[in-house]
Amino acid sequence: MSQTRLPILVLKKDEDRRLRAGHLWVYSNEVDTAKTPLTGFDAGEPAVVQSASGKVLGTACVNPQSLICARLLSRRPGAIVNAAFLERRLRTALALREALFERPYYRLAFGDSDGLPGLVIDRYADVLVIQITTAGMERARDEIIDVIQRMFSPAGILLRNDSAVRELEGLPQESVVLGDVPDCIRLEEGGVHFEVPLGAGQKTGWFYDQRSNRLALHKYVPGLRVLDVFSYAGGFALQAMRAGAATATCIDSSAPSLASAAATAQANGLEVERIEGDAFDTLEALAAERRRFDAVVVDPPAFIKRRKDHPKGLAAYRRVNQLAMQLLDRDGLLMSCSCSHHLLPGELVDAVQRAARHLDRFAQLVAVGAQSPDHPVHPAIDETRYLRAFLFRVTDA
Repeated sequence: MSQTRLPILVLKKDEDRRLRAGHLWVYSNEVDTAKTPLTGFDAGEPAVVQSASGKVLGTACVNPQSLICARLLSRRPGAIVNAAFLERRLRTALALREALFERPYYRLAFGDSDGLPGLVIDRYADVLVIQITTAGMERARDEIIDVIQRMFSPAGILLRNDSAVRELEGLPQESVVLGDVPDCIRLEEGGVHFEVPLGAGQKTGWFYDQRSNRLALHKYVPGLRVLDVFSYAGGFALQAMRAGAATATCIDSSAPSLASAAATAQANGLEVERIEGDAFDTLEALAAERRRFDAVVVDPPAFIKRRKDHPKGLAAYRRVNQLAMQLLDRDGLLMSCSCSHHLLPGELVDAVQRAARHLDRFAQLVAVGAQSPDHPVHPAIDETRYLRAFLFRVTDA
């Protein structure tokens, strides 16, 4: 990707305000296509971004096929996006993670927040899982892999480029294995050695973003009956058992995910009940059986993936929390999570509050959580602040 002379991308009048405020994205309707037609750029091609007045705003990668047609990589107009550039960014990202964690298990790179738009890397010791979702990073894929091999000498690299988001950038879905990548990998978190599926797992294998919230729950669960809804491989349930919970139950629609939870439980000498099925249907069935729990964790996939899904998704958040609340014994705990960046924090709190009032109960907000620090937030890009976690104590009204 190295180059010495870059093409110019000119913005319309006043369309540089967001970039000057710190944002990194340019939308296609913000470009002065009379001066710089988007059709003149190849997907992922680097360019110098200029305001209508000619002020240089930085270097970006352009993709004429995407609504977000350019993503700023550097404020320096002469930045060369090559292996040296990528290594500097990755070493800067690595320094933060090494300061945060004693062992090499973390999200190494988090896209825009680490100055690498469209690049996510999860590290599992000597195995790294990469997900590329933008044309700019796809164009630099070989250099990214070379830098990673030079920095970490990994046993294996898995490219999980099977996200539907790639379609928005005109990129194919694929999964590529380089070197030795096991089907499952073991990692330790919260005193539990988890068996994590990689190739067959969700996204990049493990949800590192919930690490802080799983650990924060430890002090609340000793002696409690815990229900983990949308449990995946049982992260909340199994850590609750290690922290002294009386019982733990996992609900998930994926049999392989529940099998991973079972393997982890057996390897750690723990017991966990597993229920395979749709979360909504299963919660209704448990209520009909008059099952009761002292703590319920609701950690669903994003119900609001696009802005137009907001009304339907908000209704789903309210319904699933109401169903969970029906299973809570007196003064029980409800941890309600959302990874939909289109859902405002206050909207999730309001959804729980409305659900509580419908059941003639009162939800006290006890603690507030967010994504773990290896998923840093870009202050100007709200999409990077996506994970919400609220711990409520649900009492009689």
